[in-house]
Amino acid sequence: MERLGYYNGTYGPLEEMTVPMNDRVSWFGDGVYDAGPCRNYKIFALSEHVDRFFRSAAALKIEMPVTKDELKDLLNRLVKEMDSGDLFVYYQVTRGTGIRNHAFTQGAGNLWITLNPARICDGKQPVRLITTEDTRFFHCDIKTLNLIPSVMASQKAKEAGCEEAVFYRPGGRVTECAHSNVHILKNGVLYTAPTDHLILPGIARAHLLRACAALGIPYKEEAFSLEDLFSADEILVTSSSNLCLHAEEIDARKVGGKDPILYERLREYVLNEFYTQTEA
Repeated sequence: MERLGYYNGTYGPLEEMTVPMNDRVSWFGDGVYDAGPCRNYKIFALSEHVDRFFRSAAALKIEMPVTKDELKDLLNRLVKEMDSGDLFVYYQVTRGTGIRNHAFTQGAGNLWITLNPARICDGKQPVRLITTEDTRFFHCDIKTLNLIPSVMASQKAKEAGCEEAVFYRPGGRVTECAHSNVHILKNGVLYTAPTDHLILPGIARAHLLRACAALGIPYKEEAFSLEDLFSADEILVTSSSNLCLHAEEIDARKVGGKDPILYERLREYVLNEFYTQTEA
């Protein structure tokens, strides 16, 4: 199978799958999700992603229809059904199915899974970014399905010929990107926003910090500003679909490129970890 869809125990070719109209995702976007890469039929950092998935569900009081181990077993079985072992593994749980009512639907949620062919970018080519005001709510630390601000920011970036949009709050505090975390290198130190309610605690972000620790590169989890972003030696973007990228342009202004050796050390470490853990 090239692309797979799964819904509450039924699965098949993604294009042929259907879901009930009264799944609460249709009315309210009422659910959470997680996702990560798979290579050689081995899902990378699966336990970390599943742990975050369950934390997100618990934060919204969504009753999970499976245990963590059951979900991991299911995902590992489903990837074996695919034509290729290089995939992006996506899963979400919505609160349930019922007539439209703002109050919670009782019972276990609905589990969705999609598997699509994908390969991790090696991070060697720089990307271009734009900045845009962060108009999201104050639950950014929960990986919810309410993604309209991120959708609009991503479209704005696409129309500008860029790969990602960097969010900032009033006063110029940089938070994260539309679907990534953003970090800066300055004078040999990596700075990354703290994991408060304004950013998602990215799995790739955590692996980047582990790389810093392993390589003896100091890092600080503290807020930084747009001014810091534009003056940084390097700007890094990390996500589960692109583990370690660097930017060469923001808002059509040249940025970064001042410490390529340090970036390369981090990129190489993170990518080697991924390749090692997903060897055939």
